[in-house]
Amino acid sequence: MRLILASSSPRRREILALLGLPFETIAPNFEETPSSHRPAEDEVLDFALGKAQSVANDNPGGIVIASDTLILLNGIKIGKPEDADDAKRILRALAGKTHRIFTGVAILDGTVGPGLLTVAEVSVKMRPFTDTEIERYLVLNESLDKAGAYSIQGEGRALIESIEGDYLAAVGLPLKPIAGYLDSHGIRIPLDVEKLYAEKSFRNWRDF
Repeated sequence: MRLILASSSPRRREILALLGLPFETIAPNFEETPSSHRPAEDEVLDFALGKAQSVANDNPGGIVIASDTLILLNGIKIGKPEDADDAKRILRALAGKTHRIFTGVAILDGTVGPGLLTVAEVSVKMRPFTDTEIERYLVLNESLDKAGAYSIQGEGRALIESIEGDYLAAVGLPLKPIAGYLDSHGIRIPLDVEKLYAEKSFRNWRDF
């Protein structure tokens, strides 16, 4: 079994490594084209599938996993900030409000399995925070490469009041559907995924 993560994200690599299975990482050759008119669920799934397909094309016979994550606030999609001023604008918009995080997962199974397409939705309530707190957070340099301008597994978790849903999906890669698919197709998972989720919350996930 050749397991491939189609991603250049260190966070997704760290999450998949939790399963204790050998895998390799290949950066996808796929250009994302966002659309303000397309539903968030469709967009993340299309992007995840595009990433997976770009890697699977050159690696037949493997199981390729890819994902894509997007934030939605009041019906508006939010991606990575362009610069510090944009990060400040985004954080001001999120303060005291609840936003949704959508993560699409695509598994293309070259071993003749059916593959998997699924979307996880997570609800994140941010606590009210001031411009001074935003300035202090921006100094930590966690914002510019993160959708929503905050790191949910870093110091940005201090800005969060509560999370409903799969925490790892909010970070970028839900383990439950991936582990479920692999297990159902005869790949033994050395990790008890349910126990992992039961013992962890977003406040104690600094290190994977």
